[in-house]
Amino acid sequence: MLSSLIFAFLLGSTLVEANPVEIPQRSLADIFARQSLVSSCSSSGTISCHNTSSVANLCCFEAPGGLLLQTQFWDTNPSTGPSNSWTIHGLWPDNCDTTFEQNCDPSRAYTGINTLLSNNGASDTLSYMQTHWIDINGNNEKFWEHEWSTHGTCMSTLKPSCLPSGSVKGAEAVAFFNTVVRLFKTLPTYDWLATAGITPTTSKTFTLSQLTSALKASAGVTPALDCTSGSLNQISWYFNLQGSIIDGKFLLINAPKAGSCPSSGIKYVPKSGSATPSTSTVSGGTPTGTPSGLPAKGTIHAINSSGTSIGGLLSLGTWSTQTLATYTFSGSASSFTMTSSKGNCGVSGGTLTCGSGVSLTTFSAVQSGGQLLLASGGSTSFSSDGLPSGTTVFTVFTGSSHSNVYTLSILSS
Repeated sequence: MLSSLIFAFLLGSTLVEANPVEIPQRSLADIFARQSLVSSCSSSGTISCHNTSSVANLCCFEAPGGLLLQTQFWDTNPSTGPSNSWTIHGLWPDNCDTTFEQNCDPSRAYTGINTLLSNNGASDTLSYMQTHWIDINGNNEKFWEHEWSTHGTCMSTLKPSCLPSGSVKGAEAVAFFNTVVRLFKTLPTYDWLATAGITPTTSKTFTLSQLTSALKASAGVTPALDCTSGSLNQISWYFNLQGSIIDGKFLLINAPKAGSCPSSGIKYVPKSGSATPSTSTVSGGTPTGTPSGLPAKGTIHAINSSGTSIGGLLSLGTWSTQTLATYTFSGSASSFTMTSSKGNCGVSGGTLTCGSGVSLTTFSAVQSGGQLLLASGGSTSFSSDGLPSGTTVFTVFTGSSHSNVYTLSILSS
């Protein structure tokens, strides 16, 4: 079984002082389990665009496009995507001087991205793309094909020669789309602006300083904002990379150049359509908003694929529908340990347990869809052999190899 892959990016104004935040990677492990696709690269090697001499192994060092942009749209005419979320434009490998290459390998300009993802276990990614990676003219397939062929084929760490022998045709494209979606989920532009009181409106305008300051307050860096006819239309978050696109560390940095928005009078107009849920309902029907950080103490709730709470963890780390245990968390969201009344909590042999003699394991927490999700080894996926009911409890395993799969949401107590 392929171990879960970890993506991370650093939230901070400099690479030296930044702190890594893990991005959940359950899907990649599932997708490539039967292909044995895993990068052999170290994620602690040379940072792209920071080398002082040439690097021989471009399977583990993104070049020449080591300046990566995760671009997002705010489309309003016509509107695309949820009314309370930006949508994906793509992930672009600019050269370290902000020039770029395009359409680097026409032989890999794959078509039928929908089928490619579906046939290789990436249905979750495809489903998300269908709501958050939208073509303004309604031709999503052509849009996805363009983004892959124009930008994805220029990524050195995704060349077929970098993949294990026997990988299925198009495996690198599946990895590309998973990376883009997972990275996008860690960049909630709408929520970060809303945190500063900036929401779409037709009654006022904003200065560029207001917008960038609000985003820097949450992300730690300044992105580039683009406008069309004075209206906010696109944002670019810039990264350098350690290791491969498949499982490297994305290092969030200040935009090396400004976007096209004016200094003042910027319109941020509403979209038409519906909003994605910004709260989730947990046991007892209590709505919870987007968490701001790791609490000192809390309960851990099991959430199924439809977003419904189905019990949670007892003090031994088992899954139950009984009264949930209170856990104590020590550390930060990117790296912490936890204990219950039974003792230390840890993962051994893929099993989560708490109790006397258990060795502490370092966990992380990921904000996703208004929830703070527990992650082990970079994966937010947990599973069990059955569904608890009454006094029946089940062992909790990391990953999704058992019959009942769920995520674990941390709620402050």
